[in-house]
Amino acid sequence: MEVILKQDVKNLGYKDDVVKVKPGYGRNFLIPKGMAAMATVSSKKMLTETVKQRAFKEEKVRKSAEASAAKLKDVVVTVGAKVGESGKIFGSVTSVQLADAMKKLGFDVDRKNIKMSEDSVKTIGTYTAEVRFHKEITGTVTFEVVPE
Repeated sequence: MEVILKQDVKNLGYKDDVVKVKPGYGRNFLIPKGMAAMATVSSKKMLTETVKQRAFKEEKVRKSAEASAAKLKDVVVTVGAKVGESGKIFGSVTSVQLADAMKKLGFDVDRKNIKMSEDSVKTIGTYTAEVRFHKEITGTVTFEVVPE
């Protein structure tokens, strides 16, 4: 069964992609939740027209995403954390804290688009994370965890 995605679906595709899914997954999950619509001949024609009109706007967004990714290469983001006497952090540093620190530097990134290189950052030091600015553009950010 073919469906047109109305929003990004993890491990399936991005908005306005035409993807093949199993019929039960499409009818019982994607379509009722509003994540997809049936890919009929007329809806595919409407999709191609919409994609043509959106291409110009998309190019502008892509260029700004590439510029942000290029700027981010040279920046080291500092994340403060409460630290005990042994150098261990109380809790861990998450993508939420990294997104907040990046926002203070002028990079508007959603926490869902940040993928930490390690599962949990529990000690002070320097780490890297992958940031998705656009569906095709990713950048790497170096962040340093320092005691507050």
